[in-house]
Amino acid sequence: MYREATDLAGVRHIAYETLGSTNAEALALARAGERGPLWITAQSQSAGRGRRGNAWISPPGNLYATLLLTEPSAPEHAPQLSFVAALALHDAVAARASQLGPALKVKWPNDLLVGRAKLAGILVEGESDPVFAVAIGIGVNCATHPSDVAYPATDLASNGVLVTPDALMPQLAMSMQQRLAQWGGGRGFAAIRADWLKRAAGLGEVLRVRLSARELAGRFQGLDEAGRLLLAQDNGVTTITAGEVFGIGSQ
Repeated sequence: MYREATDLAGVRHIAYETLGSTNAEALALARAGERGPLWITAQSQSAGRGRRGNAWISPPGNLYATLLLTEPSAPEHAPQLSFVAALALHDAVAARASQLGPALKVKWPNDLLVGRAKLAGILVEGESDPVFAVAIGIGVNCATHPSDVAYPATDLASNGVLVTPDALMPQLAMSMQQRLAQWGGGRGFAAIRADWLKRAAGLGEVLRVRLSARELAGRFQGLDEAGRLLLAQDNGVTTITAGEVFGIGSQ
């Protein structure tokens, strides 16, 4: 069951009790003719997923949302939406949980941390047929977090912040509209990149990065103009397009 509302920063919103995946639903709607922008939320998911096909545990009490956009930019600029969404999410949580202060950080390429623990994740997916459609999926641990995971996790309640998904969602929608306007379909990515780096976890520290077939270690030097991670190693600087940072502060 679902209800439709129009109160998320002027963007239409469909709220479900449960879904397999808000991202999957958004892309299915795009294939059926929906052109967005449209927010889709669910109280729980039965088939939530993160990056690289990892399952995203989705019990009631946490936030599960996807923003569907069509033709948001030229396709080559669409990966930048991970940084746009991360900033919007940081803005929203910081506004509702100011007591977290500087402990709230973004982790390359698309997570939100409190200290060294993962509070939220972002999954951006796209399809090009029949139109170029992008689903920006966001999951925030408001009330609970998984314990049996590779990267340490946390939730807002465990940090003394009592914010429901319904209370956080309007703030997120407003922050997303502001950051999308700043990004301007890619024209404003330099400003997005600079703002992201101000909030980056592990900048200047030694990181371990898991790639598809190997792991690398080096000092997190920053991002290049396309948002790729710059890892300083003994033999020079390695540019990483896709990977998983899992060892902030490793030696």
